[in-house]
Amino acid sequence: MRRKKWVVAASDKDFAAQIADELCVDPFAALLVTSRGFDNIDDIDAFFDADAPFALDPLSIRDMDKASERINEAIDSGEKICVFGDYDADGVTATALLFSYLETRGANVIYYIPDRITEGYGLNVGAIEELADRGVTLIVTVDNGVSAVEEAKRAKELGITLIVTDHHKVGEVLPDAYAVVDPHRSDCPSNFKEMSGVGVAFKLVCALEGGADDMLIEEYGDLVALGTIGDVVTLTGENRIMVRRGLRLINDDPRPGIAALMNASGYGDKAFNASSAAFTVCPRVNAAGRMGSAEKALELLLCDDEECAEKLADEINAMNAKRQKTETDIFASAADMLGPDSEIANDKIIVVDGEGWHQGVIGIVAARITERFGRPCVVISRDGETAKGSCRSVEGFSIYEAIEAVSDCLEHYGGHTLAAGVGLRSSKIPEFRRRINEYAAQIEMPFAMQKIDCRLSPSSISLDLLDAMTALEPFGSGNQQPCFGLFGVRIDDISSISEGKHIRMSVSKNGARAGVVFFGMPEKLFPFEKGDNVDLAVNLDRNFFNGETRVSVIVKGIRPSSTDESKVLESISLYEKFVRGDILTVAQAKKLMPSRELEVAVYKCIKATPLKDKYAEILCVRLGDDGSSLAAITAVVDIMLEMGILACDGDNKIYVPQNPPKVNLEDSQIMKKIKSYL
Repeated sequence: MRRKKWVVAASDKDFAAQIADELCVDPFAALLVTSRGFDNIDDIDAFFDADAPFALDPLSIRDMDKASERINEAIDSGEKICVFGDYDADGVTATALLFSYLETRGANVIYYIPDRITEGYGLNVGAIEELADRGVTLIVTVDNGVSAVEEAKRAKELGITLIVTDHHKVGEVLPDAYAVVDPHRSDCPSNFKEMSGVGVAFKLVCALEGGADDMLIEEYGDLVALGTIGDVVTLTGENRIMVRRGLRLINDDPRPGIAALMNASGYGDKAFNASSAAFTVCPRVNAAGRMGSAEKALELLLCDDEECAEKLADEINAMNAKRQKTETDIFASAADMLGPDSEIANDKIIVVDGEGWHQGVIGIVAARITERFGRPCVVISRDGETAKGSCRSVEGFSIYEAIEAVSDCLEHYGGHTLAAGVGLRSSKIPEFRRRINEYAAQIEMPFAMQKIDCRLSPSSISLDLLDAMTALEPFGSGNQQPCFGLFGVRIDDISSISEGKHIRMSVSKNGARAGVVFFGMPEKLFPFEKGDNVDLAVNLDRNFFNGETRVSVIVKGIRPSSTDESKVLESISLYEKFVRGDILTVAQAKKLMPSRELEVAVYKCIKATPLKDKYAEILCVRLGDDGSSLAAITAVVDIMLEMGILACDGDNKIYVPQNPPKVNLEDSQIMKKIKSYL
């Protein structure tokens, strides 16, 4: 697991006190806002205002006027209109929104969502030809279409008017459509670019209605909120306003389909927020498109009958369970490819592929690998001669620009800075892996960041803090749930929970104690021991149990308290360069070269306490090193593994075997490689 870079935000206590006084907000909430870079009192007032007005004029988006005029003409003349959507939560909610609205206007309207497996993403010629046969004369895309250059040509040949509404990055050539509504167009004057597909669809409906944003958000805000959260766009600016209004609608009067999904996921009687949507409802809407038909999810969102909605929600819930199992199996296969002896695990961009991997879940697997290894990842599913991949990245590295740079070995691609998709021939995968890493070699790969809003003492953890944090909701991309740093706490106790899948710890500082949970961390891989002093990055949440509300402290990151962050990260980068085969300077090679004393110290340390999950930073702590020698310590571990003095079991635990061979470490190929640079 690649280490994250811990970044503690700066906060202005004096300005926070001014905010709290002038705006009558909780002082702790005011402090958190200053840690997020707000420095203007009017902007902060708007941020906290639960009824902040919409700021974005729909007609400020290029071609919105043309699109709305043409659609209104089609409604009045009775033309057959098709809303052409997408199979993810954003696309499904956008389809439901625009289709519902057009129905209320008495339009002659149908919808079409392509099948993820047989048709793939976005407009396709076959679907256009089918719609032409069904008498459609106007296609309006939602959440897709901005890259459909060839498909637009075919629509024109068939006499179909095409209106594109999308939010994805725009290529060099726009499709030849009647209107292309996408805030990312270079000639679009809109001052807010980061809307989701359903957000753009909502603005289209506002334009069709001649304004009336406040009235329409009360009708469609729930769909806008779910799609915006599901697409993980920034929850700032106009998105924050739309999502906050939409969540309020879901809590006050959810439509039958959403209520049924909330009940199916066990969330029906709890307050619904952005996190609830992101981890319960949105994954289930996505699961329908991933594992079956997205039309099931669309039917559910359009359903007015509670009994019918309950039945559809149960079906989708079953699809979600299947999705979870499929995802787990593929992740396990991919993780096996990235084990200790993997040649690709240290690539700057990890590219893994497998035959028949379910295309509906490879994006989730890519996200999990990126989280685990701290580097961009592309997960590719092969289907004979053809292949499709999903890409995820870390903040500071554009995966879209990376795939664009090697696009000549792809058949198609599209997406965003942090997430994208590709299509290519299976035979091209090795070339794609090589070339995308050649591109990345020219760029210093940033460490994934562990952002800390502010430091916190265990004695300060309380329900009052949780109450203060609610003023900052909704949380999501661009406005993450606050993360707090518990620095220099002592681990007093460690225990396994949920059959070893997670651990619970008791930690303390200055006499104050707190219980914390580390989800997804089995005790057998946890590198720390009782008595260790660590820094914890934690989220706080409410835990309802037996009629009581308590604070749950959830670990999001951990590091030793005694190592130097900059020295640790420098050492990790150096060793990764060495493993990749990059040319090293003499000075860098000297940092890698272990002394005899260090070799003996590392051996004794691992003999006394085996190393878990090859987490060498803990050896720095045991040896009293601040991280300066981490590269050399890691080299010692690999040299001894190579020579059989150390062994590694199936859980990645490194230990001294019963009868280690007597060898000369100077004979190690790793040692010889280091010396070759001196």
